[in-house]
Amino acid sequence: MTQKILLVEDDPCFGSVLQSYLQLSDYEVTLRVNGNEGLNAFRKEKFDICLLDVMMPEMDGFTLGKKIREIDPSVPFVYITAKSLKEDMKLGYEIGADDYIVKPFDSELLILKIKAILSRCEHEGNEGKLKLIRIGEYEFNTELRTISKGEDILKLTPKEAHLLTLLYEHQDSLLMRDKALNEIWGANDYFTARSMDVYITKLRKYFKDDAHIRIENIHGSGFRLVIKS
Repeated sequence: MTQKILLVEDDPCFGSVLQSYLQLSDYEVTLRVNGNEGLNAFRKEKFDICLLDVMMPEMDGFTLGKKIREIDPSVPFVYITAKSLKEDMKLGYEIGADDYIVKPFDSELLILKIKAILSRCEHEGNEGKLKLIRIGEYEFNTELRTISKGEDILKLTPKEAHLLTLLYEHQDSLLMRDKALNEIWGANDYFTARSMDVYITKLRKYFKDDAHIRIENIHGSGFRLVIKS
């Protein structure tokens, strides 16, 4: 089945060229020229991955990324931008971006990144099928990527679910930072490390009402999930 890409790029010339290149690589590509049009397209159709420009009229890429995450936490997206400031890249990862590529770039590199992200998402989607895990007062469904407590159900992103699975598998021991970064993000650098720290903070927030659950930061090494009886 042909994989579908939503490309949101306000430069029509660059957008058309990139769309054609992606189509030659056997992707089905929907091109939109601003954030509002991109959001409308995302609401109407299901995409496998989104490529988002950052600086756009009407709605910037950061705002669009947040709205996409609210609608579907599982869909991956990549920022394509001329901005290479650390603060912007950090913000992109904090929003939940899977990668950040700075213009000008090698189109073949973008294709490789897309393939790697889609492959990891497929792996994360198939991992732990039909598996229910008890974490304190919560039930973690690795197939649906949800944590529930009574009637309260929270949908996790693929990376949140993958990270929680690794923490559970290493509970009361150490989950090395390098292992988590390479397995979930496919890279180990400043930006992916900051992104993982954001995800750890989110997981702590999800379990904050259960005093029996603690995610410890082992300085310089990694993290440890502690579940008290």
